[in-house]
This record gives sequence, C-alpha cells and structure tokens, in this order.
Amino acid sequence: RSGKRTAKAALKIAVDMARDGLISKEEAVARIDPASLDQLLHPTIDPKAARDVIGVGLPASPGAATGEIVFSSNDAEEAKTQGRKAILVRIETSPEDIHGMHAAEGILTTRGGMTSHAAVVARGMGKPCVSGAGSLRVDYKAGTLMAMGATFRKGDIITIDGGNGQVLKGAVPMLQPELSGDFAAIMEWADGARRMKVRTNAETPLDARMARSFGAEGIGLCRTEHMFFDGDRIVAMREMILADTEKERRTALAKLLPMQRSDFLDLFEIMAGLPVTIRLLDPPLHEFLPKTEEEVAEVAAAMNVPPDKLRQRTEALHEFNP
Repeated sequence: RSGKRTAKAALKIAVDMARDGLISKEEAVARIDPASLDQLLHPTIDPKAARDVIGVGLPASPGAATGEIVFSSNDAEEAKTQGRKAILVRIETSPEDIHGMHAAEGILTTRGGMTSHAAVVARGMGKPCVSGAGSLRVDYKAGTLMAMGATFRKGDIITIDGGNGQVLKGAVPMLQPELSGDFAAIMEWADGARRMKVRTNAETPLDARMARSFGAEGIGLCRTEHMFFDGDRIVAMREMILADTEKERRTALAKLLPMQRSDFLDLFEIMAGLPVTIRLLDPPLHEFLPKTEEEVAEVAAAMNVPPDKLRQRTEALHEFNP
C-alpha cells in the first residue's frame, strides 16, 4: 500500500535526492504537492499530543490554534488588547465580524461550508478555521457551547485544528512552522523555474506586509469594502449609507476619507512600486447595516435619530440575492 508521509518529510526527501544528484531540481519541485505546503505555513498540533476531541467540522483554513472561548467579535478584540488568546465561536460569521476574526487566534462556526464567509475570510487572513461543526450547539444568550454532552462557557480553553476539522478540549502542544531549510530551497528552485507571478489579496497594512514576507509580487485584489468593518469605520460607513440628505452623507464621507487615504498610502508604500489592483465597493449595502439592537442604538446615537426611524431605513435597504 502507499505509505503516508508529512509535507515536511516529502520536502526533505525531494531536496536530499536533488542535492545527491538523483533527480533534477525541477523534478524535486514537481514532486511536492502544493496543497500540502499549507501544513508548513501554520502552527500544527504535535502529533505525539493526546487529543480530547469534542467535535468535528470542516477543515476550512489550515493551522491550529488554542485560546479561550469568546462568542462575540468585541470580546475577541478585548481579549487581544489584554494579551489573551481567543477562539471566536459563532453560529456563522458575517462581514461585521471582521475585526473579531482579525483579533482571534482562530475561528469556529457551527454552520457553513468551505466557501462560507468564515472559511473564505479565515483563509485570506491565514487564520485557522473549523466551519460547519454541526454537532456543536452555540447559545449566545446563555454564553455556552454544548459539545459531547458537556457545557463550555466563555473563557474556557479549546483548541481547533483547521487541518482536519477537529475541535479539542483544553490546550494542546503545538509545533511552530519552519520556513527555512528544505522549504526555502524548494521555494528558491520554484522561483527559478516559474513564469507566473504571484500576487496577494490584501486590504490592510498587516496583510500586505505578511504577503510581501512570503514573496508576493503585488496586490492582485484590494477589496475596499473590507476596509470599513473595524471599530469607528463601520459606524461612519453606516452613517453615510443611512443619511437622508447630501449634507449628512458628506459629513460621514469626511470621516471615512482620511481613514481610507491612510490605508492606501500604507499599501502603496509597502508594495514599493509593485502593482496594486483596487476594487471599489462591491457587496450589497445591507451587509454594512446594523443588525443587532445594540448596533442600531449605536448608529442612531451617532446620527442623532430615533432607533425606530433607523430600523425602517435599514429594512428598506435590505436586498435578497438568491
């Protein structure tokens, strides 16, 4: 039967054979499964570690992460500012969770597939993600995660493995990625043979710097809508969309302009003359609009309008795209 081996082992075998003259460098590169290299770019669970599996979902974004359970993006952000690692646990994520996904070590959802919002955004961020863990039950009101008959609460520690979709109880020993040695050799040989340039999806300076460190030769797509989901930005964006008059809209735009200008300047400086493709606002407007009562109250206060009026305006802008 075919023997299984890790990506690290496959790299070592291919590099050693090429250096010993048994195969060419081109053949060594061709022998590596590109998909397996994800194992080397993210922390992974030590194969010797015991696993207490409490649920299984889809391996939506590779890598492993340990942290305390949080059920909201604001709690994930708060944990990060206090130096604590968090796993963002949601039934499913939406664009409003972007800031929490950035702050969290990993993302776990009970709904959604490999092309769900959580999966796509997590892969773009390089964050571990397990999606569609349908055996788990999240109760936001009670602040609990039900798994295997046990109840986990905010602050309890779990580990997710985005490589196989497992959700584990407690902290598990990790192995950190090593991007030198055999990996660096294969990448250098691949660069010598390739004719295609590789660009990245990036909307933030953090993403752009990370992409450059991995050799990206520009930004293939900067999705401007992703620039507006953090903190004060989403409030200003909502003010602009929900404005009744041109004066109100221009006031909101005046808040957004310096934010976006600063982002673009940072991206251009980081890319240092490399191509940057910018896409203007793409999603339906209702994706930016407040959904919870807390969010409605926040925007209503910022705009100095009654919450009921804001709800009516939000409902009028809702779109359905089957």
